[in-house]
Amino acid sequence: MKRRELLTVAGLGLGAVALSACQDNSTPDSKNTTEPQQRFRWKMVTSWPKNFPGLGTTAEHFAETINALSEGRLTVQVFAAGELVPALEVFDAVSSGTAELGHSAAYYWKGKSAAAPFFTAVPFGMNAQEMNAWLYEGGGLALWQEAYASSGVLPLPCGNTGVQMAGWFNKEINSLEDLRGLKIRMPGFGGEVLARAGATTVNLPGSEIFSALRNGVIDATDWVSPYNDLAFGLHQAAKYYYYPGWQEPCAVLELSINEQAFAQLPDDLKAMVRQAARATNQFMLDEYTRRNADALQTLVNEHGVQLRRLPDEVLERLRELSADVLKDTAGADPLNQRVWDSMEAFREKVWAYHAISEGAMYGLRS
Repeated sequence: MKRRELLTVAGLGLGAVALSACQDNSTPDSKNTTEPQQRFRWKMVTSWPKNFPGLGTTAEHFAETINALSEGRLTVQVFAAGELVPALEVFDAVSSGTAELGHSAAYYWKGKSAAAPFFTAVPFGMNAQEMNAWLYEGGGLALWQEAYASSGVLPLPCGNTGVQMAGWFNKEINSLEDLRGLKIRMPGFGGEVLARAGATTVNLPGSEIFSALRNGVIDATDWVSPYNDLAFGLHQAAKYYYYPGWQEPCAVLELSINEQAFAQLPDDLKAMVRQAARATNQFMLDEYTRRNADALQTLVNEHGVQLRRLPDEVLERLRELSADVLKDTAGADPLNQRVWDSMEAFREKVWAYHAISEGAMYGLRS
């Protein structure tokens, strides 16, 4: 039953791919000497705690899907952060061949590729639907793969949280002055924007956030959204929960693949890996849409979390600083510029339609 469910979720014509590759090509005149098919055993390292809801379980879902689709020809063993390599060394592990697969977020690898943060989230940028369209239909995925080519790593989208929250704070944010000197955990472009606003930003793996926030090492943190924040118990470490998630209108999770290992797979298994990643990408977004709604009610109604909206003055200044950060980042490298030009052009074109479709409908529903 479990295998049947996974096959249905992964879908997208994989049955036909696997069937055509596995058919017996012998003729009545040939000898019945079918050779056994080669089997592959891969390791996947992740940046998440073991079986952590949403993030860790998405990696497990991908592994289970591959195991079922390939009928055991390609099996994937998942390692949580710290089991094989530390949380923020996933990229290096895949690049070196220590593991064939990784599951993490591209904005952790700015030191490996200056363009990497673009492929997780851009402040005030595209939502999950738009980001997926840009990656798969607008040339974004080809640019992402170009950015990693020199490292021998092939990236694929493999999960999306949707719009995140602005984060947890131990003091109220009523003006721009309240950001000055604030110690906050925030990776990616969002962290750079807050640094320009006067905050002190740090990059911590998820497993260290709760203790750092509760013990006063940091004053505030973003993590993900209600589903994951509730699982981490962040409501026990901070008083105020702010929105909107200006810094991450979506967050793409990344499947990184060692290119040499991928090249050794037969074509049908390569197709299964690609399509399982795409199916997992949608699976995660669907799950987060449901669970975030439930978790937010729990945080507010059962735990008394104080839900606050960032002031307009603060959001407008963050928008201005975001434009500066993105412009400077794009201008620092030709590939960065091509990535940002592509993203910006796609966002503007799609928004012209979404303003009269999704945006208009949201207005009517409210």
